[in-house]
Amino acid sequence: MGNTSVRGSWGSRLGFIFAVAGSAVGLANIWRFPYLVGKHGGAAFILVYLLSLFLIGFPVFIAEILIGRSTQSNPSGAFEKLGRTKSWGWAGKLTVLTGFIVSSFYSAVAGWILGYFFEAVKGNLSNFNSVEAVSQHHTSLMQNPFWGVSFHLVFILFCSAVLYLGVRGGIERWNKFLMPLLFAVLIILVIKALTLSNAQEGLRFLFEPDWTLITPTVLLTALGQAFFTLSIGQGTIVTYGSYLPKKENIVKSCFPILLIDTFVSILAAMIIFMIAFSAGVEPDAGPALLFHTLPWVLSQIPGGYIMSILFFLIVVLAALTSEISAMEPTIAYLIDEKGWKRHGAVLACGFGAFLLGIPSALSYSVLKDVSFFGLSFVDRLESICTHLLIPAGGFFAIMLLSWRWGVLKAISELELGSYEFFVRYPWIRTYFWFCFKYTAPILMIIVFVNSLMFLL
Repeated sequence: MGNTSVRGSWGSRLGFIFAVAGSAVGLANIWRFPYLVGKHGGAAFILVYLLSLFLIGFPVFIAEILIGRSTQSNPSGAFEKLGRTKSWGWAGKLTVLTGFIVSSFYSAVAGWILGYFFEAVKGNLSNFNSVEAVSQHHTSLMQNPFWGVSFHLVFILFCSAVLYLGVRGGIERWNKFLMPLLFAVLIILVIKALTLSNAQEGLRFLFEPDWTLITPTVLLTALGQAFFTLSIGQGTIVTYGSYLPKKENIVKSCFPILLIDTFVSILAAMIIFMIAFSAGVEPDAGPALLFHTLPWVLSQIPGGYIMSILFFLIVVLAALTSEISAMEPTIAYLIDEKGWKRHGAVLACGFGAFLLGIPSALSYSVLKDVSFFGLSFVDRLESICTHLLIPAGGFFAIMLLSWRWGVLKAISELELGSYEFFVRYPWIRTYFWFCFKYTAPILMIIVFVNSLMFLL
């Protein structure tokens, strides 16, 4: 196992909060969350989602942080150490592999979004006179293989450069810059969207619940989103937790991350619904919302040029911080288990993720006529990760904690560095004990089985 000086560590609590929040805040917040809210009835979905966060999302997130901090190791080493068998080590390796696969297709998708940001700057996303023109423009870009691969390369080069600088000098420093910038742009967009006609209709949809819309499907979807939004199950949180010192108060450090992640999701939904309702567009357009619906809407509203630049800027920023975190578990694995130097590990991970991401980047150009069980390459890879590998990673993490390590030992690790805090707020200990022992394992099994059913 590598020592801490080789592995790196966080320089400050703020650095840790911004880095992990940067990991959590990604396309799931700015793209997936508004789409799910639009599809599943607005405010009622949000309330179920918030409840799910406290019953499954936050406890599993804390479980992964604890696994990392207690072992000071990458997921493979951490799972083997706590599980006390090679089999558990393989479960940890699976989460590292998941993060690597995610980083490959995520970079390809983020490359398209980066390309769209440059399209916005050039004024090409705010001057459409028909929905058909938006669709044609999107098709012409996506069918250009050079466009897809080159932006995929630029995106992964930037992320690799940040990772090359290390945990403090790269990940921490850049997240301290990128996350406040993301917030600033979000706030500007919210203020601008509030001035649009019918903006209040979008807010009403978002904040006035209709309980008749709650169905078993909505409950399962909210559970799944609460799980996915915090970067659980792909090695990232265990790795980031392993850079924490033992004296750190985990609850005080991690609760702000939950708030930031939720706040960004709500703000993104507010922006999209106010923009959509102002142009009379339904906000449940799904993935097409980003590339088809929004450019059309931005062409219809005053200030569309500036709003298009700002909107695609926040999506690029969110994608950057998430991609960096998806690559880090592989780098930590190569350092800890294989004895690599950080720079070599970063170069290998970046090059590997770029190569594996090329078929994803070409999914709608060179490979547009090739399907994998009815889906494009990028969609099939995303589906395998979303419905199999990531839920499996989260399932293994919570089972490792509750079944193998032991809930009481995990609670003792949680209390390290924060004894007075737990004396002052004893209910927090009860909350985590109950979630670790009952709600998180049970709900994690439900999420896992439901995801498998979807995949089949």
